[in-house]
Amino acid sequence: MTPRYIDPHIHMSSRTTDDYAAMRAAGVVAVIEPAFWLGQPRTSVGSFRDYFASLVGWERFRASQFGIRHYCTIGLNSKEANDERLAAEVLELLPLFLGKDGVVAVGEIGYDDQTPAEERAFRAQLALAKEVALPVMVHTPHRDKKRGTARSMDLCTEMGLPPGQVVIDHNNEETVQEVLDRGFWAGFTLYPRTKMGSERMVEVVRRFGCERIIVNSSADWGVSDPLAVPKTARLMLERGIAAAQVEATCYRNAILAYGQSGRMAESDWLLPAAIDQRDLFSGNSVLRGQEPVVGASSDLVV
Repeated sequence: MTPRYIDPHIHMSSRTTDDYAAMRAAGVVAVIEPAFWLGQPRTSVGSFRDYFASLVGWERFRASQFGIRHYCTIGLNSKEANDERLAAEVLELLPLFLGKDGVVAVGEIGYDDQTPAEERAFRAQLALAKEVALPVMVHTPHRDKKRGTARSMDLCTEMGLPPGQVVIDHNNEETVQEVLDRGFWAGFTLYPRTKMGSERMVEVVRRFGCERIIVNSSADWGVSDPLAVPKTARLMLERGIAAAQVEATCYRNAILAYGQSGRMAESDWLLPAAIDQRDLFSGNSVLRGQEPVVGASSDLVV
């Protein structure tokens, strides 16, 4: 039996249908796609509205056509919080989407350059997460990471968020101990040659164990690998990490963290609806003239 994996932080809007097919063949049964920035500045609130709508609509449909359950998180990315005029409009928009099916957290939010504008948006979205009773996915800064990570946890605590409802993402060896000591979930983003890699992730699990540690790929429009979770799981097993720890960090912990939303459960993919690639979304098919698959996900051919 192929092991099951979840990639709980992956930007599938940037990926192809081939990626979905390859992920499903590798055992990925579910993904969580955080709201992300475009790669260049958005200029109007309408672009956010349409993007959020795609996360709860088209992308969810596209994943289902390849036997993968798609969830998302909705939030104003920290990088985009510095356009304060536009950020104010986006913050007003968020409640319209946070109640949608498949939205399992507020995120990814937090710090980028750790500016006052970023903190105001971060604080506002933490308050909103409390109001709608959703977990939070926190983006920790790529620069001055240790201070930014501690500052993120301080703000979550100040705003009254229980640590167990907050995933602190983009950790490394320098930050993980404090995150775990303070009771937060510790997410690790694995890129091919930067941030964390699979080899380093193996040693993190060997040193810190599996409790509240979550592995993800964050695969986006840059150099990244949508198969990072199953590849890392296999490497863990090859390097002597216990199967139970692999299952926890690459599957089970994501359910425990984001299942607190009440919108994500293992039964969602253990008892899935049959795939019918004849289905359309707003008149669109993913197939482009290819023969549709009708049946179980095991009928898919990569």
